[in-house]
Amino acid sequence: MDDTRNKLKTEGLLAHLPPLRRRQFLAGAAAAAGVGALGLPRMAAAQTGNTLRISSYTNPSSMDPAIGGNGGDHVYLWNFYDPLIEWDFQTLAPVPGLAKAWEFTDPQTLVLTLQEGVTFHDGTPFNAEAVVFNLERNRGAETSNVKPDLATIESTEATGELEVTIRLNKPDTALPLILSDRAGMMVSPTALGNDPEANVNRNAVGAGPWKFVSWTDHDKVEGTRYEGYWREGLPAMDNLVMTITPERATAMRAVQSGQSDLAYSLAETQKTLIERLPNLKLVEGPTVYIYQLYLNRSRGPLQDARVRQALQLAIDREAYVQATQAGVGEPARMFLPQAHWAYSQAAAEHVYFDLDRAKALMKEAGVESGFEIDFVSYTDQAFVQRQEVVLEQLSKIGVTGTFRNGPVPDIVSRFMGAEKSGDSMLSAWTGRPDPTQSYDLLFSENSFYNPGRTPPPEGFDEALAETRATSVQEERKAAFDKLQTIVMREALAITLSVRYEVNVATDKVSGFEPNLLGKPKFRDVKVG
Repeated sequence: MDDTRNKLKTEGLLAHLPPLRRRQFLAGAAAAAGVGALGLPRMAAAQTGNTLRISSYTNPSSMDPAIGGNGGDHVYLWNFYDPLIEWDFQTLAPVPGLAKAWEFTDPQTLVLTLQEGVTFHDGTPFNAEAVVFNLERNRGAETSNVKPDLATIESTEATGELEVTIRLNKPDTALPLILSDRAGMMVSPTALGNDPEANVNRNAVGAGPWKFVSWTDHDKVEGTRYEGYWREGLPAMDNLVMTITPERATAMRAVQSGQSDLAYSLAETQKTLIERLPNLKLVEGPTVYIYQLYLNRSRGPLQDARVRQALQLAIDREAYVQATQAGVGEPARMFLPQAHWAYSQAAAEHVYFDLDRAKALMKEAGVESGFEIDFVSYTDQAFVQRQEVVLEQLSKIGVTGTFRNGPVPDIVSRFMGAEKSGDSMLSAWTGRPDPTQSYDLLFSENSFYNPGRTPPPEGFDEALAETRATSVQEERKAAFDKLQTIVMREALAITLSVRYEVNVATDKVSGFEPNLLGKPKFRDVKVG
């Protein structure tokens, strides 16, 4: 990655906290076009007959990027789908993907120039018509969960064989990074029968480094090299086997015993053990992954902002990080870590530990004696420990409850979907490349991740629009100050802690690097 990052630095894309003006998108992209996939290093000629074995932590919710709802899906999807835009591992700055260049020709028009010679796994050409089909499906299909991501798009048009013009209903400088996420992952139109309401839930057909082979629920996902992959020399391994291992201690033992080559998203408490064991290496770094209590704000006392604020003030986050993460991480006072350029000190001032104030707010809300919350969460040991800490801390203001636990996809579907099962879900927000996307998905009225589909507070929509109206980073930061202050002041969710990425690999693994999003990509990873 070093040579690539040096190249990025010469183009100004990796400078810390750069003012990302609209012409810089094109400048950075055009500079990259001459060297291939910027930020994605070319490997030596790949080996043959080799398999990358990965211990994963959750069963996917879907192999269709537009339909799934689990943040852990990304590590599966990126193996089979390439997005229009990529991001740099260290900064999340946008870099070329299937779109080799892009330009805002005016504040409400984004033009994408696509890579040449790309095909989907079923042989379908990747071109402007395929991109238009995908974007229209993603923003319009009944079953699409990414419609909010693309709400600012008014129309898409193939203005050339390899050129797509996107017209917006208002300025949206977050869109390039939004197209690095699910909304920009390209599915073969042929595999969907050119029907936007069809799906590839169980059979991924994209243009990524591996072709989908199989998915056995709660067991494993397999892929094999796509010989027509457009990035020369990648993937670095012929075959991919991702074994679903919810218990992270078991995943750690699989790597230690040689059954797996690497495991990601381990418990922070495992860091010390990894450092002590021979023939293993630690891969770590900060992330935008936030542990939190999702709240269904349409139910009972949680409708009252004073009650939610009381819950927020009853959490001792420093103690929570020590108890659940062995001190590896930081208290979460919003949905970003302190290292992020959009972190807001104004918002953070609303998130602190004060039991006396919490009790006073409960009294004001008429629930001085407390109440019971119907919690849902997950069965793995680390989450059970988090549940115990949360219940112990909330009990000090009279709030009690029990946890109903299950597999991640099942719990998320029941809590967020039509069933609306539970008042609060102890889970995480796994982050998005652009923070506008996170706040939109979490709190906009019709978002899947807003379980009660409750409207956001006054001023939220206007502040959200301001974050998308400019590409000047100082101006965006000011807009995020306003937006995040609203979210944390109203306690729309209870943030707990920032997760630091803790991964383990054998000493035979190379090319496995952490990224700020905290969701690994594996196409550069090599064993041996």
